[in-house]
Amino acid sequence: MNFIEEIIEKDIANGKNDSKVHTRFPPEPNGYLHIGHAKSICLNFGIAKKYGGLCNLRFDDTNPVKEDVEYVDSIKEDINWLGFQWAEEHYASDYFDQLYEWAERLITEGLAYVDDQSQEEISKGRGVPTQPGTESPFRNRSVEENLDLFRRMKNGEFPDGSKVLRAKTGMTSPNMHMRDPIMYRILHSEHHRTGNKWCIYPMYDYAHGQSDSIEGITHSICTLEFEVHRPLYDWFCEALRIHHPQQIEFARLNLSYTIMSKRKLLQLVKDHYVMGWDDPRMPTICGLRRRGYTPQSVRNFAETVGIAKRDNVIDVSLLEFCAREDLNKVATRTMAVLDPVKLVIDNFPDDKVEMLNAVNNPENPEAGTREVPFTKELWIERADFRENADKKFYRLTPGGEVRLKYAYIVKCVSVDKDENGEITAIHVTYDPETKSGMPASNRKVKATIHWVSVNYANIAEVRLFDRLFAVPAPDEVEEGKTFLDNLNPNSLTVQQAYIEKSLTLANVEKHYQFERLGYFCVDKDSTAEKLVFNKTVSLKQ
Repeated sequence: MNFIEEIIEKDIANGKNDSKVHTRFPPEPNGYLHIGHAKSICLNFGIAKKYGGLCNLRFDDTNPVKEDVEYVDSIKEDINWLGFQWAEEHYASDYFDQLYEWAERLITEGLAYVDDQSQEEISKGRGVPTQPGTESPFRNRSVEENLDLFRRMKNGEFPDGSKVLRAKTGMTSPNMHMRDPIMYRILHSEHHRTGNKWCIYPMYDYAHGQSDSIEGITHSICTLEFEVHRPLYDWFCEALRIHHPQQIEFARLNLSYTIMSKRKLLQLVKDHYVMGWDDPRMPTICGLRRRGYTPQSVRNFAETVGIAKRDNVIDVSLLEFCAREDLNKVATRTMAVLDPVKLVIDNFPDDKVEMLNAVNNPENPEAGTREVPFTKELWIERADFRENADKKFYRLTPGGEVRLKYAYIVKCVSVDKDENGEITAIHVTYDPETKSGMPASNRKVKATIHWVSVNYANIAEVRLFDRLFAVPAPDEVEEGKTFLDNLNPNSLTVQQAYIEKSLTLANVEKHYQFERLGYFCVDKDSTAEKLVFNKTVSLKQ
């Protein structure tokens, strides 16, 4: 049990909110969700499920300049993919009329005023935390003048940036968010839902708590950076005398080798450092999905990380471990050769095709088996043969033996080379009494290698991904440099591979284990003529 659940269980026991639990996930639709949001999704939806409550999806669409329907749709798709369904779908814009009415109430009660100062002047007037700020020269306008100006702001009589509405919370608090915060600003910009109805838009700090209140949210769970906003959250609810949810903060997720800033992720996309928001190297949920992560692996990761009260950095290898754990259970086994060299079985009949039985997933007997064609000429990994090997190399060497997966033990007898001395073919003989499953198959050899039949192989494109950034803390840069200087120039390698013909009917996002190589999934760029695979993670750390 984490500290948030302890708070909730205490509230339930005390009958607070009639012992009901109602949470919400409130993203701003100004970008694609990332792994940090996934943690918050799992927390808010998970708590609602655990305590028989509800979880809303509410879009904080208070800034029409940065928001788009594309992001709304992507957010809903990501939440569904993670396995969650919201009880109610809302938008902060649903409440614009109510928020405006409440703003007029605060003006009437002398708790808000229209300020003509520029943003720079307002910032300067707030001062520093250790000293009181300076009151605005417009702070003592009459209620009548403030109402008139605010209504004219709403009616579009003033240009952007010329006036704002501020709350009268005082200018002495050491918490800078409590020094007469801005409630409304003028933005003559079309909104993706309300069109041109409004030209003034509420600030997050004014809209958020009131939206929670309208929806009957009991526990407003957010990340630690909003802890300093909580006094203002409470002030608005108390000043308006409305339902007052409890805001609880937890540490946001920070991953090594990863950037979480939406602004910086957008820069990577717009400047074409990546293929898009769903680039498999991105920490976005759609990027993880395209790379081959499963919803269960992301949920397991969120649960393993847990809920903390203080920020820390989680090693990205934990996320990769969670992927391996789940993919091992669900991924179909298959064979693929990424760096091929030809293996010729000299004593195998030229025209013979032997169909071997291969297990699709040893962790799941219900996954069944498949037939794999075995022929005289095979592709194997170039790294599985070494002409001059030391005693620690257990794979194929001149005069040495290995087992071919699902097939026979073979012994190397010779190699063919081109004029540059490069090996073009490895010649072996096979022992027909050592087929897997036969009594003689118990004869011990030190290695088993995978292969694909030359005559029954398809060519596929394989994309091998490394971490997008070359350093654990990409945001930590020397003077004069940016996070872009920490990009890993080798984060993507593309190569051709030979794969089993059984993969021709593979579906996009289907998960495979290329035996001995790693976990892969089918990319959306695949066509009927050519499959494209993304490497998700290696088999081992």
